[in-house]
Amino acid sequence: MFRRFLTLCLVCLVAFCFLNPIGILPLAAYAQELSPKVRVKDLAVVEGARSNQLTGMGLVVGLPGTGDRTGMATRMIRNMAEQYGLSLGTREIRSRNIAAVSVVCNLPPFTNPGQTVDVLVSTLGDAKSLEGGVLLQTPLKAANGGVYAVAQGPVTVGGFTAEGMAARVSKNVTTTGRIAGGAIVERDVPMGYASDSKLTLLLRQPDFTTAHRLASSINEKFGRIALPIDAGRVEVAFPPAYAQYPASFVASLEQLEIRPDTVARVVINERTGTVVLGGNVKISAVAVSHGNLTVAVAEAPEVVQPEPFAGGRTAIVPRTEVVVEEQRGRVVSMKASASVEDLVDALNSIGATPRDIITILQAINDAGALHGELVVM
Repeated sequence: MFRRFLTLCLVCLVAFCFLNPIGILPLAAYAQELSPKVRVKDLAVVEGARSNQLTGMGLVVGLPGTGDRTGMATRMIRNMAEQYGLSLGTREIRSRNIAAVSVVCNLPPFTNPGQTVDVLVSTLGDAKSLEGGVLLQTPLKAANGGVYAVAQGPVTVGGFTAEGMAARVSKNVTTTGRIAGGAIVERDVPMGYASDSKLTLLLRQPDFTTAHRLASSINEKFGRIALPIDAGRVEVAFPPAYAQYPASFVASLEQLEIRPDTVARVVINERTGTVVLGGNVKISAVAVSHGNLTVAVAEAPEVVQPEPFAGGRTAIVPRTEVVVEEQRGRVVSMKASASVEDLVDALNSIGATPRDIITILQAINDAGALHGELVVM
């Protein structure tokens, strides 16, 4: 009996090794690490459930002499005083304690009247700082001209400014501030995300493969109800069980996980020397040579003094030192279909700096060996 059991174990072990040769499992793990599964909630949004921008112009008062010197704030406070039945002259409201500001915010979807949202306050004139100021009641309008929220409250500035007669110290920007929960929603915006028993998912990063995978994942769980329309839209019909519960159906969709696909892309920012390489970028067989030529020119003029009573004049004699240093060139070859990891290891082995890597990547792309999109910012 023991011999039969041992023989069966050996047969199973051989079969497992034959069906799973060395390298299959690590490759699968590498692919999973390269493109992990992501929730649909983080990949797509529901068409119709969108934010709306609100904007307005108002006054910030109570500033310690850091307000506007222009007539904009003066005219605004004069108009506001007339609404309260108070007539003021221009000379009567000369003050550096007020500032004309713009007030903006995003009204999130499904926000109901009575709820609050944060607002951003920025100066319109030449005010130096909004620190310590209070925003007066400001209506916030949408693009259609309707008032959807009203903002008011103390402005929080993430910085400070201190100055004297001969010195000034500042940190961050003091002409822009926030009011946490400073706007009260007065009107809601209808969200028609479910019409004709259908809804549409919009991918944040349009891609045909990702749209196909999303539709396939939905169909595997709920039946054939999803259809990819294009690279950024997937149309989904409501299952009969969720016909009366659209919110519950959307919640179920958001929890699905798929593996998104991305374009092989290399992004280069020449101003900052930043290089970002996508994990699916491939490199054909190519040889990279790296070497630096450094020429240093130093000027060290020498002052020559004449001997006492010699009748000569002091002169400046130029002294120029030129040093040329050329590092030995190094050639690194990479095999066909090299990955980003192979490329990074090769460039690090030759001591390439980010600036060198930018030049090398552009040269590899010009040689036709970079299989991906090269984006230079």
